[in-house]
Amino acid sequence: MRLSRPPGPHGPGPLVSLADLRRCLAEGVPTGVGNEDCARRQWWAALATLQEDFLLPHQPLQGLWLAAPLPALYEPALLQQLQGWVWAPSDLDGLLPSPAPLLPGAGNPAPCGSFQRLALAEEDGTDPLLLVITPQLQVALCLDGPAEGRRLIVRFDPEALSEALGLIHGRLLSQDPAASADLRSALERLGPLRSDDQLGLRFWPRLGERLAAMAPSLTLQPLVHGGSDRPAQAQERQASDTPRAVSSELALLEALTHEVRTPLATIRTLIRSLLRRNDLPSVVRQRLEQIDGECSEQIDRFGLIFLAAELQRQPGCEQPLESHDLARTDLSAVLHQQQELWQRQLARRGLDLELAVADGLSPVLSDPARLETMLGGLIDRFSRGLPSGSRVTVSLLPAGSRLKLQLNSEGHDPSENDGMGNGEQRELVGPVLSWNPTTGSLQLSRQATQRLFHRLGGRLTERNGSGLTVFFPVC
Repeated sequence: MRLSRPPGPHGPGPLVSLADLRRCLAEGVPTGVGNEDCARRQWWAALATLQEDFLLPHQPLQGLWLAAPLPALYEPALLQQLQGWVWAPSDLDGLLPSPAPLLPGAGNPAPCGSFQRLALAEEDGTDPLLLVITPQLQVALCLDGPAEGRRLIVRFDPEALSEALGLIHGRLLSQDPAASADLRSALERLGPLRSDDQLGLRFWPRLGERLAAMAPSLTLQPLVHGGSDRPAQAQERQASDTPRAVSSELALLEALTHEVRTPLATIRTLIRSLLRRNDLPSVVRQRLEQIDGECSEQIDRFGLIFLAAELQRQPGCEQPLESHDLARTDLSAVLHQQQELWQRQLARRGLDLELAVADGLSPVLSDPARLETMLGGLIDRFSRGLPSGSRVTVSLLPAGSRLKLQLNSEGHDPSENDGMGNGEQRELVGPVLSWNPTTGSLQLSRQATQRLFHRLGGRLTERNGSGLTVFFPVC
């Protein structure tokens, strides 16, 4: 179905507020009954569902997005491919020069998407809003309602979206005619828009599944506070051995990692927008770069924990992905592309990185996007307990019908290793995590790390004092 375009320019009129836009989207939607916490959890779950289940699987993408009061999209691949407009709070106007867009990428020559900053008016309110328009998917999301009547609104129907675009067009005509022309041009470049009548039928069940994983306390309650006369500690100990308790624990872990990653992604986006300025004092730039690096590390780290927990709860989690879910991957190119990033991360802990890759290596069968994150997580895990001044060596060599990826370290006593490249003594915390009670360092367990690599076509082996080795079958 074709989504109608907003009307052509016919002069600016009264300023259309984003509150008007939310009221338009809320027309015909039942009154909300939730509180702010409930609505925000629905919002974060909806953002994750939209990006991970409906946009990322259909790359390459072409389209546009509009958001307020801060960027709602946080997946780098989407920010790079989609054109955006963001109504940002007035506080940001004093931090950024007017012509400068808020860019999700750092100040480097790598390709990165941008979004144009627009001024948020007082009457716009601060409830979040997002519209995404691609040739195959058109959707609007927002939060709305009074304090005890909050609700998440998601609209796929062309009539509501067409009216919303018309209001946005009127807003831009009054506020920024150039931005209005840019939006019209972006819509025209998309060509015919097709509306899938089944989108809502697919979206809401996925959202419900994600919300169920983000709200496990209702499931945990009877496990901890059962009606038996036995002591509570004994009940908890027995419950922890049941599949239900394990599932609840994993659901809680998924919820916590999601709650950590999403605000960190927003912080990183704003930090990178500031790094685009040319007048930053060197000490400010250095601190911002450190914050950006720490955010990136933790986003990737908690992303791996989330992936491990999600995988643990799936049937057949011990089996590798089917070949049609994997792709020919140039592992040597992946290592070279990530070398600078890994070096910066290790340098913050006083460590050095050496990369040794043989020439003419065959490609492997894997998932390149997840493999990059897994390798970064493996290096972080391997190096976490190394003393300052150590060197981490990453080598990739042929080994018969496989490629052998090895991690070793220099500058410490290998006899102190625990088998994962460092001297930390770790204890298991549930099915996917381990931690060092001395330092409080929390990471994926050995079994979870092995399972993730196996899922991506690799096989992780480890021996005390000799680092790590991952074998990948060549194509």
